[in-house]
This record gives sequence, structure tokens and C-alpha cells, in this order.
Amino acid sequence: MSLQVLKNARRHPARDVAIQSISCIEAGDREGWLSLWDEDGLIEDPVGKSPLDPDGKGHRGMAAIKRFFDRVIAPSDLRFTIRQSFAAGDECANVGTITTRTKDGRVTRTELVMVYRVNSNGNLVSLRAFWEFDGTAQSVF
Repeated sequence: MSLQVLKNARRHPARDVAIQSISCIEAGDREGWLSLWDEDGLIEDPVGKSPLDPDGKGHRGMAAIKRFFDRVIAPSDLRFTIRQSFAAGDECANVGTITTRTKDGRVTRTELVMVYRVNSNGNLVSLRAFWEFDGTAQSVF
């Protein structure tokens, strides 16, 4: 786990949630990760149309967020390396790499920008991940 850039950066509510989110994902902590979300939260990962989101409208609401975890996060071992983090307003954008190892041993590295937005209660209301599906993780899904 490489969250040192985030941990060394100035404290910010969205950055704090990003650290918690990444830690839960790497630990496979489904309930911990789900507890970070607002009931009407939205995941766009990746942003736009992809095989993970054919309509390109994202995954909205707790039922969809649970399905996203079960379908996309749980089947693989995910490790994050964050190189840069920029916080402003109620959002934090992190630049980094996710290394995905599937149960059958395939490994993919995805370069991306992840944007986390929180509400006034500190709950995650959106996670938008900008990465290019073709040529990156297509072989994994």
C-alpha cells in the first residue's frame, strides 16, 4: 500500500475519505468501504461508457454501490500507488496507479485520476475515476 503521499499531505475531509476508501479496498473490507458512502452516492469508474457501465451513467445509490464492490472490487486484489493529491472545495483528486491481480494471476496496472467528493457530513457522495479502459484493464474484466 502506498498512501504516503496522502498521509503526508495537509488534512482535508475528501482526502481523509480517500485514505479510508483505499485502505478498505486493499483490505477487502466491504462493510467499512460501504460505510463511507452517502445513500445516494455515485460511482463513475471509469467515467463514461465502458463494459463496466454500458450506459455511461454511473452506479448510483447504495444497492448499485454494493453491486459495484461485489462485481469490480471483490474479485481481485487491488493495490494503490498515489503519486500526487490535490484537494479543493469538497473534493480531492489523486493521481496514481492501481495494480490489479486477479485470482487466476493476471496483473494489470491502470494509470488514473480519482476524484472523491464528500458532503458536509463527511460522507462520500461521488467517486469519479478517469482512466482509459481500452488497453489498460480490458484483459481483466
